[in-house]
Amino acid sequence: MSSATILVVDDDSQIRRVMRNALSSHGYTIIEARNGEEALKKVRAERLDLIILDLNMPDMDGIEVCREIRVVSNLPIIMLTVRSAEKDKVRALDAGADDYVVKPFGIDELLARIRAALRRAPGEALETSVVTKEMHLDFDNRTIVVQGKSVHLTPKEFELLRELVTNVGKPVSHRRLLQAVWGPDYGEETESLRVMVNQLRKKIEPDPANPRFIRTEPWIGYRFVLPQESVVKHPR
Repeated sequence: MSSATILVVDDDSQIRRVMRNALSSHGYTIIEARNGEEALKKVRAERLDLIILDLNMPDMDGIEVCREIRVVSNLPIIMLTVRSAEKDKVRALDAGADDYVVKPFGIDELLARIRAALRRAPGEALETSVVTKEMHLDFDNRTIVVQGKSVHLTPKEFELLRELVTNVGKPVSHRRLLQAVWGPDYGEETESLRVMVNQLRKKIEPDPANPRFIRTEPWIGYRFVLPQESVVKHPR
């Protein structure tokens, strides 16, 4: 049983009621919001552990709400959508969502994704930094600078990059990356990983279509490669 507090944002009262009953029975405290404006007020006023956010809402849709939340909070966000197209997954992740669930979904799947999102340890710093001509990655201070400009990464993009850099020069398997970023309940969701890798490449690679740093290892996973003149500092 969990004592985590979850904000459920959906304009459909029936869906909110079903989710409140299901999640409450597993020990979660549920706070509800009917629209984006109400959700933003709850984020600022309540002490929350996770947000479940519907993509399709009137006035302010889930993408816009997610972006607004990311301005003030790094709380884990799971996006709910009736669409399964890759472009919609990309939009959700690029807006700052940590994960997404396609409707209709089973409550067991949602619970697994909630557990994985909550399992991510906030503020757990790894004092590793990377300095190249193109970028400066400081994982201790959670700052990413590319071509002299600060780059914003979502929490899961940050964890993905950190896991790759921690194993610089070595191939890291799909399963290991999925479990490091999403949690031990994951391991087969390679499509979700591929989407996030593509988004990360767009943010740090000079030419995302021909990546220099995040290389694909066919049938295995990914490898983070740095120029020889780069400096990588690991904790002692």
